[in-house]
Amino acid sequence: MTYLKGHWQLLLLTVLVFALWQTPVVIPLKILIVFFHELSHAAATILTGGEVISLSVSADQGGVVWSRGGNRFLTLTAGYLGSLLIGVGLLVAATRSKADRAIMAACGVVMLVVAGLYIRDFFALSFAIGIGVAMLLMSRFLGHAANDLALRVMGLTSMIYVPYDIFSDTIARSNLRSDARMLAEEFGGTTMMWGGLWLVLSLVVIGACLLRGLGPNSNLVFKRK
Repeated sequence: MTYLKGHWQLLLLTVLVFALWQTPVVIPLKILIVFFHELSHAAATILTGGEVISLSVSADQGGVVWSRGGNRFLTLTAGYLGSLLIGVGLLVAATRSKADRAIMAACGVVMLVVAGLYIRDFFALSFAIGIGVAMLLMSRFLGHAANDLALRVMGLTSMIYVPYDIFSDTIARSNLRSDARMLAEEFGGTTMMWGGLWLVLSLVVIGACLLRGLGPNSNLVFKRK
């Protein structure tokens, strides 16, 4: 009971995200998580010595990164797990720091930089620029509470979406041309094996985040400043 009392805002946000999951309201958030997924592929490519040619997301929640070089195993693995870590990072940053407006501004800058460097098609460019500008405007003109809430929603949505997406793309529909299928083709194993491994890892990361971040002595309630 004490647990629920201390974290009712976060639990309420989770319930709302689930309740609105199949509605158009959550679609921009889902596309943003896909953007995080593709950004994770791109970051892994660059960090392992490769070159990103282009990055794109689509209105039907698809995405692609065209690249050269880099460590293929790490770049393929980075998509789902990287976007999950971004979500965890946003949630932890919102709940454990006072720099919500600065974090939101940094997210906006990243969106605009990626748009300028790597995005070429109209929808993805419009989406990245629109969200990036919106983030900068929020950080500049809205207060701490609004930015804190937005970061929490982004983080929670990513944490919910990633395991669902892994299961949908690699287990329920293992015939899809997913990251797991490409990994299986290039390194052995099966699509469901890699997808199952990622699913377990994602649930472990989420569980660890909740256990450490939502313990009895934590402070994951909305901060008043």
